[in-house]
Amino acid sequence: MLRALAADGIVPDVVCGCSIGAFVGAAAASGDLGKITDWAQSLKWQDVVSLLDVSLRGGLIKGERLIQFFQRNFVDRDFSELPTRFACVATELGSGREIWLHEGSVSAAVRASIALPGLMTPVLYRGKVLVDGGLVNPVPVSLCRAMGADLVIAVDLGSDMVGRAWKHAAVEPAPIEETESGWSDRLLARFRFGAAAGPNSAVEANLPSLITVLSSSINVMQVRIARSRLAGEPADVLVSPRVGQLGLLDYHRAAEAIAEGEAAVARVRPLLDYALGRAGSA
Repeated sequence: MLRALAADGIVPDVVCGCSIGAFVGAAAASGDLGKITDWAQSLKWQDVVSLLDVSLRGGLIKGERLIQFFQRNFVDRDFSELPTRFACVATELGSGREIWLHEGSVSAAVRASIALPGLMTPVLYRGKVLVDGGLVNPVPVSLCRAMGADLVIAVDLGSDMVGRAWKHAAVEPAPIEETESGWSDRLLARFRFGAAAGPNSAVEANLPSLITVLSSSINVMQVRIARSRLAGEPADVLVSPRVGQLGLLDYHRAAEAIAEGEAAVARVRPLLDYALGRAGSA
């Protein structure tokens, strides 16, 4: 989406995000948008697996490999050193407070912002236990305003997410071993229930996996929160990519997500022109 905006001559003075938006936003604010785009499009599911370090405490994934990779290849600097102002959102687990991160280590802040509860372990950051900012502010328009933005172009990834595990279930799936899309279930097989044969095994076999239940539950929550926050804190232009077909860990399908982001920008181009005072321009 940022690449599509840049092609239209729209370059942000402030970038804010949470969760995956913090990850991509930090790279964009550091001037590495092209680099992270090329990397994401080159990913195979085996590459994604290699970045995941399984944990049994606080979450299924530690996140250390991912953030170390992020530091080595993209952003390993202080907020004050970024060419574009950047901030991200996290949630204080103990109090439920929304935390705005805009000072100190960028990679440490991003790690806190992407700590999706149940999936990735929480982060101890300056004496606070922090998790994903999407729990309190999935589309942080308010943070952009606080950072001085006069016009906010927001991205809502949740508009097409709820029920995705069932929308695409009409086609009989291939065995897990025969498809790339089943790699996350293989990786997390130990956490799936109903694996052992028993009187209810046939019923349990038709239930969604742990990772699907976890991601779908969080999607429902974040969609509701985003709608509420956007009603009170509307963006000037809201871009809503249709990415419901992508799973929680489908980073190897980044090319699809990027293409849809560009299409989503095209759908709101008249609104962008109007908001920027370019209505009627060629």
